[in-house]
Amino acid sequence: GVTTTLYISAISILIATLIALVGAIAKLTGNGIVYGLATFYTSLFRGLPLLMQIYIIYLGLPQIGYVIGAVPAGIVALSLCYGAYMTEIFRAGIESIPRGQSEGATALGLSPGQTMALVILPQAMRVIIPPTGNQFIAMLKDSSLVSVVGVWEIMYLARTMGQTEFRHIEMLITASMIYWILSIALEFGQAYLERRFGRSGR
Repeated sequence: GVTTTLYISAISILIATLIALVGAIAKLTGNGIVYGLATFYTSLFRGLPLLMQIYIIYLGLPQIGYVIGAVPAGIVALSLCYGAYMTEIFRAGIESIPRGQSEGATALGLSPGQTMALVILPQAMRVIIPPTGNQFIAMLKDSSLVSVVGVWEIMYLARTMGQTEFRHIEMLITASMIYWILSIALEFGQAYLERRFGRSGR
């Protein structure tokens, strides 16, 4: 159960981060179509309950010929949902960097991609990391929602064993403690990254 939860959360975090970076850059581009698509994506997936997104992907897609397993469905739903929230965090972080930084990098001959990777993002991380860390912790807890489609993660096992052994309180408290411990681990990771990028920004 713990392994499945960690697997789903880790993969979802990686995919959501990539989506957020692409989405943020898309929203900052001068192309109206790209901006419109990115805005539509963030509005849609921030506006729908995560549970509904899981059901649509797992139960709805097979109706149009796309059959997806329970674990991949959970990963896709978590990634798309949190990618939308994190897109706005990344956008705000990138916009917090003075325009002069980009202009200076361009004057030095750096390409737009190099400017973003080497100049803008390292500085923006100081703004991005705290709220993104909170999103990672929320995603870890929301991974419990994939239990509704039969994924054997922490919450599913706690509920199943509680019903089998008639020990609901014990099972739910155990599951709660596991989520708490995992959240604390993420908090330590967030604090480490904040210190690291805080030092590099000085």
